[in-house]
Amino acid sequence: MFIYEKPDWPAFRWRDAELLPMLTELRHRQGRLLGRMEGLGFGLRERAKLNTFTSDTVASSAIEGEKLDAEQVRSSIAKRLGIPYAGTAVASRHIEGVVEMMLDATQRYGAPLTKGRLLGWHASLFPTGYSGTQKITVGGWRTVASGEMQVVSGPIGRERVHFQAPPADRMDGHMEAFFKWFNGEQGLDEVLKAGVAHLWFLTLHPFEDGNGRIGRAIVDLLLARAEHSADRFYSMSAQIEAERADYYLSLEAAQRGGLDITAWLQWFIACLRRALATAEKQLEETLRKARAWERINTLPVNERQRKVINLLLDGFEGKLTNAKYAKLTKCSHDTALRDLKDLATRGILTRDEAGGRSTAYLLVEV
Repeated sequence: MFIYEKPDWPAFRWRDAELLPMLTELRHRQGRLLGRMEGLGFGLRERAKLNTFTSDTVASSAIEGEKLDAEQVRSSIAKRLGIPYAGTAVASRHIEGVVEMMLDATQRYGAPLTKGRLLGWHASLFPTGYSGTQKITVGGWRTVASGEMQVVSGPIGRERVHFQAPPADRMDGHMEAFFKWFNGEQGLDEVLKAGVAHLWFLTLHPFEDGNGRIGRAIVDLLLARAEHSADRFYSMSAQIEAERADYYLSLEAAQRGGLDITAWLQWFIACLRRALATAEKQLEETLRKARAWERINTLPVNERQRKVINLLLDGFEGKLTNAKYAKLTKCSHDTALRDLKDLATRGILTRDEAGGRSTAYLLVEV
């Protein structure tokens, strides 16, 4: 028996005493991260926002096995948010639709969630009316004709059935109850509400395809509400992708259990906490690079030097030699040597002890 078959469905319940300490610590982390982001310069903050939106969009599709071109996603987001970006990738119609849905969820987080809005998101995800090569119902709930809806994961031939969704002929009633709850005032913390809403929506699985991506967009909407901000500096979808196996197992356990969903909410909050920890590490890396470039840019460097310095800042593996520099920048060995000596003289690079032909250069960290 699945949870939607229980007599008291959808009366979800949880044990506040077990969740409150986790929620309090999480909210503290959220506030700390957002405070640090506010302290960044405008350019760094816009770059961090662009990176997060890109990561969130790409990761949410990757969870479903769909690979999006990250440069196209980044270009589309930058254009829509008015963020300067030097990329030249032109986004496909499909990617524009995915980005449109993700940004509508976060930029209009205060607007009600309605049937029309969800159907619009679904139409954006499938602009051609097809999922892959299969014709599907777009901009409408799944129909009886589409057959039973099973949630599966794993490769073809070795799929794992996690659960079977409610019959399609009951979907209008199920979704009406969901919208009434979602747009109502329960006095719930929005983070907690995000965990409940995600499980509830995925249990219903109202569409023939795209439910996971829309379910995660709903989470992003509620997290934006929780912070009263349309800016995103951490990605729940990227963290879920990194923990995909546990994600599916936690969903399956919740949907096969009772209406007490404490265990699911504990997993959800813990996953979100790990997403914040990842964002904090990325912030430290961003600040490290910003400090390095602040020091380097006291005198201009040429494009070859800039490229190699960025590689070193990103953790270039191995030793940087004259020959490697020439290969990376497609220049002569003499030009490479002049560039490297210039950077060493300015204290940006330092030579190692070997000397001679095997001389290697390291970035001077501050």
